[in-house]
Amino acid sequence: MFPGPGETRRRRRRGCQGPRPPKMSHFTSEDEVLLQSMLRQLLQSVKEKITGAPSAECAEEILLHLEETDENFHNYEFVKYLRQYIKNTVGPVIEEETEKCTSAQSQGEISGYETLVQHLTKKARESKEYREMMHALKNVMMVVVESLINKFEEDRMHDKELASKAKKERQSGYYTDNCSDSDSSFNQSYAFMSQEQLQLLTEKLDPSQPKEVRQEALQTLCLAPASDILNSESWPSLSKHLTISLADPDATFSEKILRFYAKTFSSSPFNMTKEVYTSLAGLDVSNSDVNRLLKKVRLLNEYQKEAPSSWIRHPEKYMEEVVESTLSLLSLKHKPNHPASPDFLNPMHFLALLDIKAVWFKKWTHAYYSRRVVFRLLERKYKSLINAAVQQCLYYFEFCKAAVNKNPKVGDFSQQHCSDTQDFSYTGPELQYIYFVHSLCLLGRLLIYKEGQNLFPVQLKNKKATVSITDVLVLFVQLIYSSPSYPKTALAAHTENYSPESLVMEILQVFCDQTGCAAKCLYTDTVIDALLHPVQSLLNGTEVYINCLETTLLNVADILARIAGSEDGLSLLLYGENEKNAKDSPTAAHVLVQFTKKLLHDDISLLSGSEFMPVVKGAFIFVCRQMYRTCEGLQMLIPYGLHESIAEAWRKTSLLSERVPTPVTDADSTSSISQESKTSLLWEETLLDALLNFSTTPKGLFLLHSTDAMNDCVNFMFNSLSKKIQTNEYEDFGNRIIVTQMAATPMAAVALQNSGFVKALVTELWALLECGKDDLRITQPKSTPVDPIDQSCQKSFLFLVNLLTYPAIFELLSKRDIPNKPMYSFREVPTDIIDIIDRLIILNSEAKIHSLFNYEQSHIFGLRLLNVLCCELNTLLLLETQYKVSQVLLTAQEENVTETSEGPGVFIIDGLSVERNHVLVRINLIGGPQERILPLRELDKDSGLYPWPMFSSLPVPKCYLAEIPRKAESRQDKDLDKLLKLLRSPDKPTGWAEICRKQFCKVMKTRPDSISGPILAELIEKFVSHLSESKTDCYFSMGSYKAMDADVKKENLSSVQQLGVEMTVRYGKYLNLLKEDAENGLCFVLKNCEEFLKQQQRTVVSSLCCLQEHYAGYDWFASSIFLIMSGDRERTLMFLQQFSCLLASAFLWLPRLHLSMHLPVTTVEYGIHPVYFCSAHHVEMLLKAELPLVCSAFHMSGFTPSQICLQWITQCFWNYMDWSEICHYIAICIFLGPDYQIYICISLFRHLQQDILKHTEARDLQVFLKEEALHGFRVSDYLDYMESLEELYRPMLLKDMRNIRTQNT
Repeated sequence: MFPGPGETRRRRRRGCQGPRPPKMSHFTSEDEVLLQSMLRQLLQSVKEKITGAPSAECAEEILLHLEETDENFHNYEFVKYLRQYIKNTVGPVIEEETEKCTSAQSQGEISGYETLVQHLTKKARESKEYREMMHALKNVMMVVVESLINKFEEDRMHDKELASKAKKERQSGYYTDNCSDSDSSFNQSYAFMSQEQLQLLTEKLDPSQPKEVRQEALQTLCLAPASDILNSESWPSLSKHLTISLADPDATFSEKILRFYAKTFSSSPFNMTKEVYTSLAGLDVSNSDVNRLLKKVRLLNEYQKEAPSSWIRHPEKYMEEVVESTLSLLSLKHKPNHPASPDFLNPMHFLALLDIKAVWFKKWTHAYYSRRVVFRLLERKYKSLINAAVQQCLYYFEFCKAAVNKNPKVGDFSQQHCSDTQDFSYTGPELQYIYFVHSLCLLGRLLIYKEGQNLFPVQLKNKKATVSITDVLVLFVQLIYSSPSYPKTALAAHTENYSPESLVMEILQVFCDQTGCAAKCLYTDTVIDALLHPVQSLLNGTEVYINCLETTLLNVADILARIAGSEDGLSLLLYGENEKNAKDSPTAAHVLVQFTKKLLHDDISLLSGSEFMPVVKGAFIFVCRQMYRTCEGLQMLIPYGLHESIAEAWRKTSLLSERVPTPVTDADSTSSISQESKTSLLWEETLLDALLNFSTTPKGLFLLHSTDAMNDCVNFMFNSLSKKIQTNEYEDFGNRIIVTQMAATPMAAVALQNSGFVKALVTELWALLECGKDDLRITQPKSTPVDPIDQSCQKSFLFLVNLLTYPAIFELLSKRDIPNKPMYSFREVPTDIIDIIDRLIILNSEAKIHSLFNYEQSHIFGLRLLNVLCCELNTLLLLETQYKVSQVLLTAQEENVTETSEGPGVFIIDGLSVERNHVLVRINLIGGPQERILPLRELDKDSGLYPWPMFSSLPVPKCYLAEIPRKAESRQDKDLDKLLKLLRSPDKPTGWAEICRKQFCKVMKTRPDSISGPILAELIEKFVSHLSESKTDCYFSMGSYKAMDADVKKENLSSVQQLGVEMTVRYGKYLNLLKEDAENGLCFVLKNCEEFLKQQQRTVVSSLCCLQEHYAGYDWFASSIFLIMSGDRERTLMFLQQFSCLLASAFLWLPRLHLSMHLPVTTVEYGIHPVYFCSAHHVEMLLKAELPLVCSAFHMSGFTPSQICLQWITQCFWNYMDWSEICHYIAICIFLGPDYQIYICISLFRHLQQDILKHTEARDLQVFLKEEALHGFRVSDYLDYMESLEELYRPMLLKDMRNIRTQNT
């Protein structure tokens, strides 16, 4: 019969638990033998731990805590035996007590698991069975242990007899392997020895004893446990004898000593092997037997590499002794009167032969625990090692220079290095080269750490001047392009790894990755000049002595690109180590861009015809790309027109790739043409990628427009993303930033649409929102979303938010109707932005609702997107006029009520109705943070109800508008009176404008609230009037224009302007600034402004919607001035006419430059406003310098400061600031200059810094910045900060702003 499952389990459990223990009353001799075997196995397993203990008490402590320290504790047979024995004896007692406790617990007498365990433990230990068990177990174990001791004495006597016979069996015995770490030397029988025996062995090993006596003693020593020997009192004397005996002429004798050392290293803990190492480190390096020396050093080196993994577990003094003995050995030098030959080899030569890359030093300095000891000893006692390493590098460099100059003295060395023949010996120059490589690696590791850098400068014997870190780095760089052919004999298998240039490149690449190390070592003008030496020579046309020019240039470009990739490194390349001296000589950036342009024009004669030319070009383009990807780098490179050179090279390559002939049947020709085609395609993609990266900054994107490569670059980016070439997260951030920048310009937005990017984005979104992944549909049902926008859709949502700026929306949606089909198939997938609006936002039919699998989730997604889009007022006007968004939402709210027979129903509170209510309030009310109250999207925490009133018709309930606080009676202010007096005075002394500015600042700082209403209107009116009369202050010509006499009706304006007028008048009435008939007055202003500006416009033929006759948005600045002037239309129009001649009008009043003849025709054709490529560009540049954390947050979020700044400035901060702050923004920019527009944006980001960092972490930064008003921000609070920015940046900013009339800025 087969056993049942229960029986099988019992057998398995018994098999795991070891043999069933007998009852102690029936203990037999067989049981005693079994217990002896199990106990011997346990002791053998923990032997190393016990023998390593410094005392018997420590050994006992180790055994007591064995369960905690030994992972195999429960697998020992003796432990299994004891466990089963205890279970059999005390188990029934515990089971009986458990049953009692269980019944008592049910009656409430005992409670809690811990109480039960304590109770059972106490009862078991007090039981009769437990006491009998302990007594019997003690008696039995005493018998077993006594038998083991007797057996040990017998074994020891037997081992002694074997040891005496070992002398006769030397040739056929244990030591037949010539390798010093052979396994056979670790598997010998052990003979335990007393102190007297070890003392006798020590005396026999004295070098004065006869050879036979010493050999017999050494044979016995090899059989003894290493722990006994190292812990004995005789070890100090014994180690001295062994060290001396290592120099014995008999090779067999010294081999046995090395075997003893190797066995000790292998089987002993660190605190014991330290003793062996320090004794071995005292070898006599002047001995002529190189073979034995190498074996000794090899043993040392193996220990050096292994020791760091364990020495942290031991007292620091052990590690210090090892380190000091090593450094002491390596610093040995022969004395001047020493009879050694001039070719004397010091210990470092031998160590370098065995560890050429100084791995031992790398491991010793890896952890701070040992690194501080190593560097402390180097500084105090062994600095000669550093001196020697530097000296070796200098020697090699001198050799290199001699080789380059074709010095005959080094001809033999070069020939030896070029030899490919196998040889088992090293020549003197080869040894020196190996020593040099070891020194180079050691120094490279040393300079990574601050403690190592503190060892410099060093003083060399043959040099008067000290050698600094910079000197060493320059030496390293010179080795890149000064090294002749390197050894190919001894290092044939590792040629590339051991060439000087590859070693130096490894070191410098590590330096670049270590921020602190790079700043201390690399980031100096001297090192950069050394790196640029071959580049500068090629630029100047001087003779270049470099073996492989292309490889050298690639190496130099690699390091420079890494340097340019860091903030400090980029600053060094752009401005030099000391920015003040930057004007005296061209910085590295200037040299690099000039060289790159020459490469692109094939103007370097030494490289003409090289097959590596495209690779070299690509490498230096990449260095420049690291610079022009940043605002400050681009600013410096713009004058060189690098983008034009790259575009020209791309056009040539593109033409050549089109002319590649069709392959014929001949295999060889096909192969060559295919290879040529691949090379050409790769080079073309490199150039497109370089051009594409210009678009990471606003001005760079503007330059990209001028290359006519926009469509090709966007297609290249989309293809790369489709193939998922960029898997790096950093590259993903970069692509998102490029898309965000492109979305702010109409031409790039159209290119994104034409490339298929928008279609791919919409399709992916629909798959995530509605379909899910096909392969997970059946096996893994989609989880119900908890958040309004599910995490799976969050990335697509943010991508859409980044993409759908007003310039992009206007190009993609202008004059396009939504489909509004009678039926939608489930398989009908949206492919365009208009489809997203149709299917997710404007759900005005049953067909649309039924076409959604996840109606509520998808519609909430659409409403959230609509909410963000409508924060941009021009987008709101477009959507409202084309698609009547408000009416659609109001109708949906009206239908979302309970059905009752009595009167009107009650609004149903659900996710959709709450979302619609929020959107309706946002799009129908204008106001800043203290003027408009937006309903929250959540229930009240206390009552659990929705506290905000819903509505299904306009106007919006008044509860969503805050009450305008009454203005306090204006007190007389001397500073304000003085300012008004200056402005009203007909006399305008020299420096009048500057005096007014200072007085204005004074008033703004002390009483900012006084600058409002009629006073503000008078201030800006009189100040602008005076500036418009000054030729030096006029930037544009004003021209002559007479306003239309007839009244302008609202119907004469476009639908967008009509809606804008309604919003403006409603806001003005709320602010108590306008009267009932204000609409006609505003229409008069807008129509006359349009006609007035037409006089200064040019005709442009373009397919872009924004470049048609009318300005693409609403004139928010003119509306703001209309409110400031309290609805006085003539006064407003006169102010705008005068203001139009000032530079500030170009940046505050965006319609001013629509199709303007004052701009280059190409700038007009791109449809990019100077606010974007000038103001927003400089906001990004200043942000990086002033608020680096905010700049990093934008980069990490894939969003750009330029996009949100463009949105703020375009609508004059409406909905973001309260009216008083909007007035101060306009007044400051008029009085203090247009550059204050940039300073105000920087101040805003400073104000929002903590919120920006928090929302970057939450991954909704762009949503926060677009939706949230600027709570708590007062322009006057940051005026001091803005003045400090003016001192630093005004010359550069105003110069750039004045250059908007020139070609390509």
